[in-house]
Amino acid sequence: MNGDWLLRGRDGRLTVYLKSDDAVLCRAETAPGGPWEPFRRAGGDLGLRQGPAAVGQGADGYAHLAAWRQAGSGESRLVHCTHFRPLLAPLDWSPVGHPNGKGDRTGTPAVAVDDRRRAYVFVRNAGGGVSLLVQKERGGWYPWRDLKGSGVQDQLVAVSRESGLVEVYASTPDRILHWCQEEPGRTPTSGETADVAARPGTLRGLRTSAERTTLFFTDQEGELCAWRPGGKPVPLLRAAGPGPVAAVRCEIDGHDCTVLAQRSASGRVAFAAYPTEQEQAGAWWTESGPPLPSTAEVALAVDAQGTLVAATLDPATATLRVTRRKEEAGLALEGWREV
Repeated sequence: MNGDWLLRGRDGRLTVYLKSDDAVLCRAETAPGGPWEPFRRAGGDLGLRQGPAAVGQGADGYAHLAAWRQAGSGESRLVHCTHFRPLLAPLDWSPVGHPNGKGDRTGTPAVAVDDRRRAYVFVRNAGGGVSLLVQKERGGWYPWRDLKGSGVQDQLVAVSRESGLVEVYASTPDRILHWCQEEPGRTPTSGETADVAARPGTLRGLRTSAERTTLFFTDQEGELCAWRPGGKPVPLLRAAGPGPVAAVRCEIDGHDCTVLAQRSASGRVAFAAYPTEQEQAGAWWTESGPPLPSTAEVALAVDAQGTLVAATLDPATATLRVTRRKEEAGLALEGWREV
């Protein structure tokens, strides 16, 4: 999944989303902090194309999903569905079109949600730029909008500020691009760029203050970096492994901290934490849990009690493991358990 696949719903239950070959699967806690239900298919019986799907969440706790489906020989279309509460079935997939009108799959979608509960679906278009589809408040969608850009790589990262303003990041072979809304409801416009080459597939966005988001990425030298438009990318620490980091804000010992997690080169999950937006304070990795398959993914969230939760999910076997922060000083975790 492109986006945070471990989410806390409006009723406090945690949900995970997993892209299988032809579907998005979801699995939720039966009660906050309680047992988990089995995986079930999201969006009805409509078959999806192989490749990542996208998930984004609004302030109302609703999850929005976007994916590609086959629409004939050499033709694909994007589809969207909404998941209102973890134990409710998501709505059926609804077709939303193609950024170029017609054609095959063009890239992995990304989803963010604004302060009016509207989904913004971003995707690379056939010209190598970025296109946007915005949901209407009373149903339906506005026409596709071309945000321009060129040479954009497959992965986009969409994120919304606390104010609800939506932003999207994309990488090219030699720089990172950024689009942001200036006012609610307006089309995001091209903003600053960072003249740095990010390793493909390593972008991760996080809301880190009322009016700022931070983009994490791994550069070509293997350094995990943080970038906020208005400044320059800052090397934070050596990446623990090859994939993207998971990131979340939470309180640790009374301090607003950013916690990062990544599957390390050893296969275990590596954790790091530092005061939010204070990269100069430094951070270091601490590994936890058993070695995981190379396909395993890592996610972070904060549960209904405000406790840090980490999860790993192996798409090949659908094996889900979860741990929580202990009620003691520092970033001590409980033992990992398979659920």
